This record gives sequence, C-alpha cells and structure tokens, in this order.
Amino acid sequence: MGKDEQAIEAEIQRKGLTAPRLTPALIDAAITAEDYHVFPGTTLTVCALTLRNGFMVTGESASASPQNFDEELGRKIARDNARNKIWAFEGYLLREFLHQTSPKRLDRLSQLLRDAEAMSGGQLPHDRLVQTVLDDARRYPV
Repeated sequence: MGKDEQAIEAEIQRKGLTAPRLTPALIDAAITAEDYHVFPGTTLTVCALTLRNGFMVTGESASASPQNFDEELGRKIARDNARNKIWAFEGYLLREFLHQTSPKRLDRLSQLLRDAEAMSGGQLPHDRLVQTVLDDARRYPV
C-alpha cells in the first residue's frame, strides 16, 4: 500500500465511513499471480496481474533513457500501474453487487417467488420456479 493509499485509508477510518467499499487490502487480495516481461533491447517492462477470477490486468513502464533503466524499478512501476487499474474493475463489481442486493430489488424478487408459488399451487419444480421468477424479473425490472 502506497503512502497516498495509507493517508486516504486513515482519513476514511477517522471519518467513520463504514458503508461497503473497497480497501487496499481487498485490491491486494484480488491478485493471485503476477508475471513480468522486459522486451529484449528495450526498457519496456510489462506486468500482468492475474485476478481471482482469471482476468488479467496489465501495467507498463519504460525508461526514456536506456542509461536510467533499472529492471527492479521498472517492475515496481509496471506493477503499480497494473494494480491501479484493479480499483475500477473491483469498484464496478461492488456497485453491481450492491444494486443486485438492494432491499427494493430483493423485496421484488421475493414477491415474484411468492407469486410463482401461488400460481403453481406449489407444484413447480425448483428450476422451473426459478426460471419463472427470473423471466418476470427481466420483464419488470426494479
């Protein structure tokens, strides 16, 4: 976690902002593997981070002057650039989860399940019942 992330995290904690959110630790936990490649004869370093679902995020770095190229530093910068991209992807996933599990949406899905059971007299096989609810949910989004 960088100094900026530490400062932001400390401020969030100090202000008591407790709603669901991403944290640097959650971003780090999303990473399951990392690979690096330096293109021969160049200063271009690419980092590929593999996320827990198999998706890969890349980051790059390159030194303008070959004399300033340091492979270790290039790897660090490329990894930071790749890691920074994860925030947007994980943010989207969190927002989608919050949308899908909002009380209004869950209430509507519960009502659709009750309606489907009532219409069938409780005789629908489970997979058909779920499909009926999902079809209704698509027709009448919350």
